[in-house]
Amino acid sequence: MTADDKITIPETIYLYATGIDTKDFVLYRSIFADQVEIDFSSYEGSSVTEPSILSGDQWVRNVQPLFTGLAATQHTMTNPMPVINGDAATCRMYMQAHHVFEAEKPDSWFTLGGYYDDTLIRSPQSPTGWLLTGVKLTVLWRQGDHSIMAEAREAGRKFLER
Repeated sequence: MTADDKITIPETIYLYATGIDTKDFVLYRSIFADQVEIDFSSYEGSSVTEPSILSGDQWVRNVQPLFTGLAATQHTMTNPMPVINGDAATCRMYMQAHHVFEAEKPDSWFTLGGYYDDTLIRSPQSPTGWLLTGVKLTVLWRQGDHSIMAEAREAGRKFLER
């Protein structure tokens, strides 16, 4: 473990937010391993009880319609707590994610807060030297209209099909 690791692990997770918020899906893909375990059951509710194991490409393709369909997002992440064990690491990071479907209509906004528990591996293929192998979201609170997320996904899907 080096002091750089304590910086580059959170930087990898910050790129998660940057890739989504700027809709730079090439950047977003660059931080994921070839296989990633995704657990958004806290967000999706009791209908999803098992984490999904996807390729990094599949994960990015899955989220692209949603974030393409939103007018804007802002993910803020704070208080990184990386734990490094050789070439593997975990990191808990607190987050808030603000989603805007129509910027001029505050009733079409949805915000949630909680934290991510991520797993990473050291990799020279990553821009930071680390790749995400697992992302688990724990939602602590929600505010606004959650239904905009389905509307945004559908709008993004239609846009990407053109």
